[in-house]
Amino acid sequence: MSALLRGVLLYGEGEPVDVLIEDGVISRIGAELDAGDAEVVEAQGKVLLPGFVDLHTHLREPGREDTETIATGSAAAALGGYTAVFAMANTDPIADTQLVVEHVWRKGQEVGLVDVHPVGAVTVGLKGDKLAELGTMARSEAGVRVFSDDGHCVHDPLLMRRALEYSKALDAVIAQHAEEPKLTVGAQANEGEVASRLGLAGWPAVAEEAIVARDCLLAKHTGGRLHVCHVSTTGTVDVLRWAKARGTGVSAEVTPHHLLLTDDLLASYDPVNKVNPPLRTSVDVQALRAALAEGVVDCVATDHAPHAPQDKDCEWSSARPGMLGLQTALSVVAQTMVVTELLDWRGVARVMSERPAQIAGLPDQGRPLAEGEPANLALVDPDARWTVRGADFASISDNTPFEGMELPARVVLTMLRGRITAHEGKVCG
Repeated sequence: MSALLRGVLLYGEGEPVDVLIEDGVISRIGAELDAGDAEVVEAQGKVLLPGFVDLHTHLREPGREDTETIATGSAAAALGGYTAVFAMANTDPIADTQLVVEHVWRKGQEVGLVDVHPVGAVTVGLKGDKLAELGTMARSEAGVRVFSDDGHCVHDPLLMRRALEYSKALDAVIAQHAEEPKLTVGAQANEGEVASRLGLAGWPAVAEEAIVARDCLLAKHTGGRLHVCHVSTTGTVDVLRWAKARGTGVSAEVTPHHLLLTDDLLASYDPVNKVNPPLRTSVDVQALRAALAEGVVDCVATDHAPHAPQDKDCEWSSARPGMLGLQTALSVVAQTMVVTELLDWRGVARVMSERPAQIAGLPDQGRPLAEGEPANLALVDPDARWTVRGADFASISDNTPFEGMELPARVVLTMLRGRITAHEGKVCG
């Protein structure tokens, strides 16, 4: 299959060019190229970026196919400009064995809309008592290179040390859900003025920061690779800056919702705004944006978390934490980072494509837009304005905190190894 993208702006820069895609790679870049037999996509004024990579996606399969499947989650990812996603391990059964990770890998291959990489659990059953079969999962057909107990913190320092030591031998990364569980018992919202006023049990920032500090020290001591999931506080940013300055092997992600939303939204008691870690203050939001622009926080990851209506349309204390993110991520990043001039489009490519691919060790994702490179691409209309409607998403669930919000920019085409997987809001293939 061949295609010609006509009149695109590479990284939103310079003069418009044509990009010819042949045999899954970018074969030519230039002005007024001959299309030949290629399918022509008129893309004047559109921004061409490397396809996005999400290090933190909940696809729910196996076990909760009523909320999401690998097929529906892959469709949402493709529509959002993603060409690779990492499916977290908290499925049923838990992805803590070769059998489960290979099931997820094969299902992703069958669907074929994005590369689905299973994340293996760090501990058996996510219970934090015993290391899972890290080596077996790494050597499996799935080739697992990211391990996480996301949803649960690996709170035992000895187990975390051992996991980081294994990560060196496996050329893998340990992604930590940073939450000291003894500090968050019964917690329902960010500890502070809003939670106090609403009568909700507080979730202190230090519960995150203490684990991040501990694990950065362990990563430095072991030489292992640590990745911090969904950073949410100013203090965590400070710890990361300190650790990176000392050469620690640590990377970190921030979610789109933590870049935009604050705990002021909790006044409505709408459980759509309940998430783990919780929405924080405007001070934290500004610190996270600055850290992402600076590179202290490496990348954006969605923490896409679909939930069934009965798990969200209930009282706050009973609601499950989590939000959809795949189809709104690019637009929220545009709103918070591009409109504010903290990042340009090349910077968006860095935090949504290049750095996550590097962290996960994906050789053919997040590559430069150059001749001979794999054609994993996202085409963005920077001038678009659209209103979020969860019911219109490809996901089975519709629990988006951005419902009814008008956002800038939109992905209009996604290409995986030269094959169009989404175009103008429709899934292809």
